[in-house]
Amino acid sequence: MKRSEINKALRRMESVIDDLKISLPPFCHFTPEEWLSKGHEYDEIRDNMLGWDITDYGLGDFNKVGFSLITLRNGNLKAQDIYPKSYAEKLLFIEEGQYSPNHFHWNKMEDIINKGGGNLLIRVYNSLPDEEMDYESDVTVHTDGRTYQVKAGTQIRLTPGESISIQPLMYHDFEVEKGTGAVLLGEVSQVNDDNTDNRFNPPVGRFPEIEEDEPPYRLLCNEYPDFVAKR
Repeated sequence: MKRSEINKALRRMESVIDDLKISLPPFCHFTPEEWLSKGHEYDEIRDNMLGWDITDYGLGDFNKVGFSLITLRNGNLKAQDIYPKSYAEKLLFIEEGQYSPNHFHWNKMEDIINKGGGNLLIRVYNSLPDEEMDYESDVTVHTDGRTYQVKAGTQIRLTPGESISIQPLMYHDFEVEKGTGAVLLGEVSQVNDDNTDNRFNPPVGRFPEIEEDEPPYRLLCNEYPDFVAKR
């Protein structure tokens, strides 16, 4: 992705969050220049990849396959003595016409909540013992205290205020219902590790290759180590 595309996506998500009158923690507003003065008291942000996350899944077509996210809090399974939180929280933003590819998590259970905007469609499948998709068996779905079964490949519609609980090993993808507008989502989950706990089917990348065509508006959550090293 071009840095200009990332900057545009960041500003767009900030605008939607502001319109919905949701307040972000201070670190979400740090500029790249401000990060130069932040010492070890902010290591939790760096080590647990808190902050902004824009991805095109390595496919180079963000407007069709892409997602904007903010990780607000997170633990760290590799450093539980330092970061003992067993939970994570995110905000996610998806435009109408965008798509988040099919994947599951080996370890993480998560609730996806429609915070406002249009309707979200989440397609669900079970996985087989070899971790491939199960196109046959019914899927048990948990939505806002209701438990029921749907056919493999069913899209669950989440209107504003509704949520779904995604179990480990359950394949799922995201898109916006056509004609309903962009959606801001909340995610409440067990500890999140985007480096090791995503199985995409078919395989795609997770973090974008960036073409620096203008200065960064914000640093992304996977950019802190490189930036801090320059201090």
